[in-house]
Amino acid sequence: MLAITESAIDQRDSQGLFFEGSLELLRELAVTTYVDTALPRLSAILSKMLPHDALRMACFDHRGRAVMNGSTADVPDLMSAEVDEEVIIDDRPVGAGYRSFLGVSTRAPEPLIRVAFWSKRPLAFNRTQMPLARWIAYHLSLMACRGDHGKATHQIDTERAPRPDACVQRAVDRVRVSTNLRVVGDSVAWREVLRKATQVAQTDTTVVVTGESGTGKEVVARFIHGASARKSRPFVALNCAALPEQLLESELFGYERGAFTSAQQSKPGQIELAAGGVLFLDEVSEMSLTAQAKFLRVLQEREFQRLGGTRLIKADVRVIAATNRDLRKAVERGDFREDLFYRLSVFDIQIPPLRERPADIVPMSDAFLQEIGKSFGRTPADLTPDAEQALLKYHWPGNVRELRNVLERAAILCEGSHIDTTHLALQSANRSVSTETTTDLSVVERTTIAKVLRECGGNKTRSARRLGLSRTQLHLRIRKYQLDEAGVS
Repeated sequence: MLAITESAIDQRDSQGLFFEGSLELLRELAVTTYVDTALPRLSAILSKMLPHDALRMACFDHRGRAVMNGSTADVPDLMSAEVDEEVIIDDRPVGAGYRSFLGVSTRAPEPLIRVAFWSKRPLAFNRTQMPLARWIAYHLSLMACRGDHGKATHQIDTERAPRPDACVQRAVDRVRVSTNLRVVGDSVAWREVLRKATQVAQTDTTVVVTGESGTGKEVVARFIHGASARKSRPFVALNCAALPEQLLESELFGYERGAFTSAQQSKPGQIELAAGGVLFLDEVSEMSLTAQAKFLRVLQEREFQRLGGTRLIKADVRVIAATNRDLRKAVERGDFREDLFYRLSVFDIQIPPLRERPADIVPMSDAFLQEIGKSFGRTPADLTPDAEQALLKYHWPGNVRELRNVLERAAILCEGSHIDTTHLALQSANRSVSTETTTDLSVVERTTIAKVLRECGGNKTRSARRLGLSRTQLHLRIRKYQLDEAGVS
């Protein structure tokens, strides 16, 4: 915290007034999320410490773009992003009778904050007040960093989110502080997802999160956990598609010694390990019918048995399931139990694909580049305007997961400077062949296999099952058509 000199405080009515004002300011900042709407209240509090007639505040992202610029009165904006001086003092008369101006800026922490105090008294400010003004700017920057102004906002004409309600924003802030989980997105659709997640978080209701592969289903599940009363207890994730049937049951329920040949000692399952917390079942539609029947008892009776065991164990877990398939159609095909479907689908959250929420692309890109730059130990790269447009126009079959992979590769190629279109490995839409415009069976087969591989995230076992092929047959076709693991040539 910046030290405040005695001379700066002496300019005020008394030292007691300063401390009274500073405590009131800190209390106000603790419950404030949006700086621009709170400026009149903040100005009234700050007047006890640094008397003024008008307050202007501007906030800039790491590229120098203004994400907030507000004031309590019609005063000139002398604190634009182009101003190089850290502190400006002026006593020239201006319109509306203002005679004095004091402005300070701070980058501790990000984002850049500039605060200007205006007074109608001539020579109302002097340089001894600068430490106090910087102290105020510092605490305003802490609050701006916590709120929406800490993220770069981007104007997208086709879709713009309304300001999220206070309940959702408070949940996002709490989860970020307690779990370091960054929930980034400005689109209307994404904010609606967060609103539903916030509503259900305070209950123990079973949730099903649906959406295409890579849309962020586990992020939503972790958000629900972090915003719930179970946040201090474990979050245990199990991918039902990654394990064969026998291993899935032993991982889920655990087993007793001697339950099968290699069971040399007892082992608790994921349900036990998640006691008091959340059990996240990813790709729940891939669970075998036998495992489904056993898991149904967990949801109905809140109890289960280990494999080879006779003792009933209580299941104090909240279940969040996720799938990229239509569970209703799976029920119709007989691949998924109808009774389990209704037990799971108490509260469903549908995450739209990234191509349907373009307002999230650039904010997510900025967050990913910050994270990637930190992991590389160098200054984060940024996107050129052309690169941003290329990202916005791309159809993102791999959704958020693909976006991060593209940016990580680009950050390596650009060596930490500016990412342009030459660094982005984006599949050209012209390279994909529609099965509706060709009767070439080899083209149809190749396109179908590529599509299924993408939808299954490159998982060969799941892809082969959906295509009605053995793994060997699928590998032969992958080599034949020169498909990579993502299903894209």
